[in-house]
Amino acid sequence: MFDPTAFENMKVVIEGALYDRDLVGDIIIIDRNDFINTAKLSRRYEVTFSIQHDVEHIHCSIIMEAGLENLAAELLPAAQSDRLSGCHVFIKFLTMHPNDLKIFQQIEAGLKEIWGHERTIKQSIICDPFVNDDWIKNETIINFNRLVTEDQMDDLVTMTDYMIESLDRLNTIIK
Repeated sequence: MFDPTAFENMKVVIEGALYDRDLVGDIIIIDRNDFINTAKLSRRYEVTFSIQHDVEHIHCSIIMEAGLENLAAELLPAAQSDRLSGCHVFIKFLTMHPNDLKIFQQIEAGLKEIWGHERTIKQSIICDPFVNDDWIKNETIINFNRLVTEDQMDDLVTMTDYMIESLDRLNTIIK
């Protein structure tokens, strides 16, 4: 038997934190994906959830990704630098709202207030050009711009509070 990787350990921690919040009714988990890319020897784990009062219009996903270089750094410490041992974490929000610049600005400001100004926040819109509708899907991704390691394991649990707070904030902005 071998020790689980940092990716596996962090995945178990975030999964446990989110499913605990689902059990007490704070959130509703609506999707979960665990991918292994055997061509590139990479991993991707994603859990999507919503808050109770707005399951249809606002979703949050936490995404963890680790590539071959991350695994090699952990399993072959003599061959790789310890600074590559870990995974990348992204927080993604999918919202439906009117195509209004003020809403985009409020989303940016609200998320920066919660997550901090050192994070990169990118908003992308998805719309059907053949449908005459003022509503769009907004995919907002928070990038931490660094590798997350097992040393930040407690931060992953704390992130669940920030994700729920962000969903509440987005709900007030969009409603």
